[in-house]
Amino acid sequence: MQLKGIHHVSSLTADARRNVDFYTNVLGMRLVKKTVNQDDTSVYHLFYGDERGNPGTEVTFFEIPMAASNKRGTNSITKVSLRVPGDSALEYWKQRFEEHSVQHGDIQKQAGRLVLPFEDPEGHRMQFVSDEHDQGVEPGTPWEHSNASPANGATGLGPVRLTVKTAEPTAAVLKDIMGFSEIQSYPHPNDTDLPDIRVFETGKGGSGAEIHIETRSDLPAERQGRGAVHHVAFRVEDADELQQWIERIKNARLPNSGFVERYYFQSLYFREPNGILFELATDGPGFEGDEPFEHLGESLALPPFLEPSRSEIEARLKPID
Repeated sequence: MQLKGIHHVSSLTADARRNVDFYTNVLGMRLVKKTVNQDDTSVYHLFYGDERGNPGTEVTFFEIPMAASNKRGTNSITKVSLRVPGDSALEYWKQRFEEHSVQHGDIQKQAGRLVLPFEDPEGHRMQFVSDEHDQGVEPGTPWEHSNASPANGATGLGPVRLTVKTAEPTAAVLKDIMGFSEIQSYPHPNDTDLPDIRVFETGKGGSGAEIHIETRSDLPAERQGRGAVHHVAFRVEDADELQQWIERIKNARLPNSGFVERYYFQSLYFREPNGILFELATDGPGFEGDEPFEHLGESLALPPFLEPSRSEIEARLKPID
């Protein structure tokens, strides 16, 4: 039982149309699945990724219309990274952000890699991270029909940053229950007076398998709104291994969902001691069970258990196109 890396991150948007415009037309990611939140079918759940939404490449969004702005703080996921092929790709993205008026920082070094921080229109905090010297989890393949440069495009998820008031309870879950190893630390990029950021990795390691923990005892707890990250998911090989993880999480007495069927993958949700929501998700079946590769994300996809309610679901949704 070893987690293979990061599977996906799921965040909140108040405007599905604007969200699709930014992630496809500006970032050049492929909308690989346009479906609904299975826990609230009146709103969209959008999946972006590499050419076929391979596990480890997916950024997803739940639409919550009229959601207030995120109130930033601790006990939260505060940075999502997207991998790019090398250092030169960061220069491409910096220029593209300036052309599209995207809020961004300067290219900087972080944990031995070059990164370019930026925010989407709703304040979702992200960064591109260079794979120039990465030798860990394999990257995905950018879509050849991307609206940005496929040669410089996002190849998957990089390190995810957690911000907590007290790091040790979260670190203990990562190491003692989830099998991560603590490999290094690095100075805080915004304030060297703050504690160093700690780096944990799993599986083959590298950019696609890292969690970074930031300690901020000076901040209040986050109040989630648009632009917030809802949860981070980690890769499990298959449903059999997921059942073993369910037993391990139950034995650790962590609040959890038990087995959840999502059709595109199977999941387990639980909260670590600082209240951040983690998910374990299987690598398959994937997104091509109900749509061919060539037409992923072009129409509303519903898992079989929601298909009988299609007409009612479609009637409540505002068209994105």
